[in-house]
Amino acid sequence: MANTDHLFKSPVLGHPAGLFVIFFTEMWERFSYYGMRAILVLFLTSSLMDEGWAWPRAHALALYGTYTSMVYLTPILGGFIADKYLGYKKAVVLGALLMTLGHASMAFETEPTLYIGLLGLIFGNGFFKPNMTSILSHIYVNHPEKKDGAYTIFYMGVNAGAFLGIMLCGYLGENVGWSWGFGLAGIFMFLGMIAFHLSGNIFGEIGDQPAGESSVAQVAELEKEENGGKLNPFTLFDKSLITISAGLALIWVINDPMSKIYGNNIFGNPENANYVILGSFLLFLFILGSRIVRYFHITRDRMIAVFSIAIFYMFFWACFEQAGGSMTIFADAYTARNLAGTAAKVFKISNSLLTIVPMGILTYVLYSLFKNTFKNYAAANITLASSFIIIWGIVMWYIYREFKKEETEIAASWFSILNSFYIIVFGSLFAKIWESKYNPSVSVKYAIGLILLGTGFLALAFGSSSIPNGAQTAQVSIIWLILAYLFHTLGELCISPVGLSYVSKLVPGRMIGIMFGIWYLSIAVGNKLAGSIGEQIDTISATYGLSKFFLIFTAIPFGGALVVFLIGPWLRKMMHGYR
Repeated sequence: MANTDHLFKSPVLGHPAGLFVIFFTEMWERFSYYGMRAILVLFLTSSLMDEGWAWPRAHALALYGTYTSMVYLTPILGGFIADKYLGYKKAVVLGALLMTLGHASMAFETEPTLYIGLLGLIFGNGFFKPNMTSILSHIYVNHPEKKDGAYTIFYMGVNAGAFLGIMLCGYLGENVGWSWGFGLAGIFMFLGMIAFHLSGNIFGEIGDQPAGESSVAQVAELEKEENGGKLNPFTLFDKSLITISAGLALIWVINDPMSKIYGNNIFGNPENANYVILGSFLLFLFILGSRIVRYFHITRDRMIAVFSIAIFYMFFWACFEQAGGSMTIFADAYTARNLAGTAAKVFKISNSLLTIVPMGILTYVLYSLFKNTFKNYAAANITLASSFIIIWGIVMWYIYREFKKEETEIAASWFSILNSFYIIVFGSLFAKIWESKYNPSVSVKYAIGLILLGTGFLALAFGSSSIPNGAQTAQVSIIWLILAYLFHTLGELCISPVGLSYVSKLVPGRMIGIMFGIWYLSIAVGNKLAGSIGEQIDTISATYGLSKFFLIFTAIPFGGALVVFLIGPWLRKMMHGYR
């Protein structure tokens, strides 16, 4: 691994300039992803009068769950191809291009272009996501003490993009036209891709060449060093099992929404489909276990620790991803969003500050990057500046348009921005804690995060307790969603960014790309679980009430928190020196 100390010689806000190039590139990618995600379910379930497709909620959530899970399945493939053939930088640019084309396709609002667009986003994210985090990991290879802070700053970029994407794509989609929301997402993905490509040299040699271009002898020596002097190559048997497991899982994930929407089940009936996905999962566990036991005991123990953490990460996302599904439906159908008089004025002022203040912070970060890099990367900086000028223009138009109205209706997608806003507000505080002497162990972080997540759903359960069983609409106070997103965000800050950091610390360097892909597999399973449970919202609320539906998502993280806290000493032992 090349020495990266030279990247730290001219820092921006205490970190290498490359971190903030990644920050803004990831920001625009998350703008596109979360902007589209915010309106997908609303578009599918809105009435024909509102220019939606009037799908049943269960169908929309089934497709949503499949899409969000596949977005996190393809990074395994993207990480492997980048490690072996493309290199991280080329993979990122290819992924961004595919996502740009995907958003453009969705803007046509036909069923064929919807599915083509989703496929573009799925495979584009597969090339983009693991390789951005791999570049970041390599920057800090000689400075592990700064990784937690760097990943938290990176995560602030992720959520800055999500904040702007949800607000602007959501607003345009709900108030101007769905195609405007889908199209805007693609424009900023394109600008982010251009800026990253033009500033690629800022990372030095990181990501230029794939690991596969190293000589066989060099690869073998590196693997021996990481595995106690032994080689651990993938055998033909390993590759065959991986192909079978991945193929069955992929067919099941695609078949699940298609069988519900169009009534054609590839496996004949739902019971057979359940056996298929269970068999695929058990086969995956066998593959993983058989690989891990062949490693040197320290490497083996650390990989077991990563896998154990990933299990809790999976259950976290199964609950957290209700934000784009059942929580969006709750905001749309069960929340009092029409405001008038003083309430409307207070909301307009608060919403304006909520928008302008983060934009001001992001502009300051961009200015700090300019001061350090403009001389050598003028074209990249000009591209970034252009994107910010456009965003500022849309933001001011949005605020002006809302202030002209005497009354206001809060967009259902608006509530999702709270997660991103809270991360922008609290992210730097958590980064300082993780870099201080008060930095807790991974098990404590995960236990606290899961408890906070469950508390957010407890607020929703309490807030919806007055809604009659089976009611399709209601007028519940917005305070419950505001509280839920606050607790969910604080929980996320304890879990998500530091999870990426632990993978980069514990996984052997030559495997970092593909291991990030496997890490995202846990998110994929969590996302599919989120859709599968979320699509039962009408069935459960009709029988037991909406409050009981949200209590399910209270019980799961509370139980997970207890387990992860109890196994904390074992996890610390398996990490062999890492906290």
